[in-house]
Amino acid sequence: MGQRSGHGPYGTAPRPASRRAVRRGREAAAVRAEGRDPVMTEVLEVAGRRVTITSPDKVIFPAAGYTKLDLARYYLAVAEGALRGVAGRPMILKRFPRGVAEEPFFQKRAPARRPDWIETVTLRYPSGRTAEEVVVRDAAQLAWAVNLGCVDLNPHPVRAEDLEHPDELRIDLDPVPGVPWRQVVEVALVVREVLGDHGLAGWPKTSGSRGFHVYARIAPRWTFPEVRRAAQAVAREVENRAGGLATSRWWKEERQGVFVDYNQNARDHTVASAYSVRPTPDARVSTPLAWDEVTGTDPVDLTLATVPARFAELGDPWRGMDAAAGSLDGLLRLADRLGPPERPPKGEGRRRVTMPLIEIARARTAAEALAGLERWKARHPEVAARLEPADVLVDSMRGRSSTWTRIRVNLRHVPEPERPPQEPLEVDYDPWGGPPPPA
Repeated sequence: MGQRSGHGPYGTAPRPASRRAVRRGREAAAVRAEGRDPVMTEVLEVAGRRVTITSPDKVIFPAAGYTKLDLARYYLAVAEGALRGVAGRPMILKRFPRGVAEEPFFQKRAPARRPDWIETVTLRYPSGRTAEEVVVRDAAQLAWAVNLGCVDLNPHPVRAEDLEHPDELRIDLDPVPGVPWRQVVEVALVVREVLGDHGLAGWPKTSGSRGFHVYARIAPRWTFPEVRRAAQAVAREVENRAGGLATSRWWKEERQGVFVDYNQNARDHTVASAYSVRPTPDARVSTPLAWDEVTGTDPVDLTLATVPARFAELGDPWRGMDAAAGSLDGLLRLADRLGPPERPPKGEGRRRVTMPLIEIARARTAAEALAGLERWKARHPEVAARLEPADVLVDSMRGRSSTWTRIRVNLRHVPEPERPPQEPLEVDYDPWGGPPPPA
């Protein structure tokens, strides 16, 4: 893998495929511009059911030209693997009704109007609220979710049959800005070592973005707090072994290297599952790998255009995962040996910040927040020149039913007399005000 030529690995040709997709998107746009009626629906025969794809020519990925029908056909091509990641699990619907260039909204509750063959289960959140969430078990249900505008799939780590005991542990490797891919891979190999030393098989996949995921199947015997505690022990042990390459520090401004995120095992968290297409311009895929592929993999090669051919040739590297469920006993003993984790200092009623942070923007979209950052930099060019990539903290925050973006700046590399004060925000969006997006 890692090829950058016009022909990717596994006999695929991503550039011609992308040109065809762009042409289809342009043709659909031309039809609309001329006032002609585009194809309104496409009916797919899937798993013995008829699944209607509405507006199949709608362009979901503007840069690459991929349409809703392209996305549905992708998921059907890799359905065996995609279902291994989501089957039987309650799933939040992360919907992109206007394509990936617009912000998504999150729908926990299953749509009231749905086919009678869409299964649901009632999930209880830490807040005490409940949600009747969709449970996907076959390819027809998968295609139905894609038709709603779901680009990536976001299941919980539990099965519908037992909502209190996760059956997988998830480690999310999140590099701070400026960390090279090779360092992410090195840390992933340490995660594998730590899991193996404590009786668990690690199953690797790209995140489809800048990071990396390692999963471990576990017997559904432990509670959410116990699974999170085990994952935190993994993070701390990886930090100990990785020689400065990784961190388990929770507060973003204190991180260096690759953050080993253990909190994805909290009850209300979800992670993009195996074979999920991510909302990147090139439609990158969160792709399962074999461990002997990891060091030679370049995630830019794994996209909606290339992964189906890879899947057809190699099959799913995670096909033995369900038979490899292990025990958390070893990691929980490790947690006992490591002792209580360091807790961040707290002030009067809230955390005392230990870094010189100022907030720049709270915006509805990442583009608006980043534009605000550029305005701030233009006013403070000498300060901006001293910032390192990791000093700009861009957070995707969860609002009532959608995400919003917060940007902060860490002034640790700016001499104290030269640090600008906190100013009015460049963008000051209230994520809790106004009506939710339409379903």
